[in-house]
Amino acid sequence: MKDSKKIKWRGEIISIQPRTTVWRYVIDNRTHSHIGYNLFVDGEADLECKTYSVAISEKQQQKHMFCIGDKVEGTAWTKINEVTDYADYYRAGGFKIIEHAEQLIKDVPPPYRMTPPDMATYEWRGARMLAKTCWKGKCFQCVWATMAAVEIEYNWGVSRKYRFESFCYGPKSCRFYKMGKPRAVPYKDRGTSYDEGWLDEIISENRGFDD
Repeated sequence: MKDSKKIKWRGEIISIQPRTTVWRYVIDNRTHSHIGYNLFVDGEADLECKTYSVAISEKQQQKHMFCIGDKVEGTAWTKINEVTDYADYYRAGGFKIIEHAEQLIKDVPPPYRMTPPDMATYEWRGARMLAKTCWKGKCFQCVWATMAAVEIEYNWGVSRKYRFESFCYGPKSCRFYKMGKPRAVPYKDRGTSYDEGWLDEIISENRGFDD
């Protein structure tokens, strides 16, 4: 862990995704929690020019209605723990919209580059595993894609392992979707099990093929 410091940031929003955490226990449980949004920004942060991500709350998104193409500035804090949150900066505030996007994106989806829905919608839809190559490529600007911070219960109540995994809340009919390889879920003295996707069907069972 490291010390956190307050920074100033500004730039253009290039993607907005749900901020999700996932708890894994062997292959019997994969619990998703939805705690806000990650703004991906191309601009300046802490006096450096770069692309970075800023964690915001659901209330902040509902107030400002950020969308792709908005130019924004604000403050935030560097994260303390590198493995428990994907965003580069959190505890964001002091927002100022420098310039709204000139017009809504009218491209025929996918990707779905609309204003993101609320957390309850993500919760209801449920997520499927998404290949990291998809997340980094055609799915990056989609509001249904996420890079989640994953906590693996490795030795119950004693130790955990951490990593990041990409997921998709989008329509099952999406032509861009690929699950990717099964994901290893280790547990102490049991070796490694693999999530081969059958949990996806359970978690997303509320919706149909085109929902």
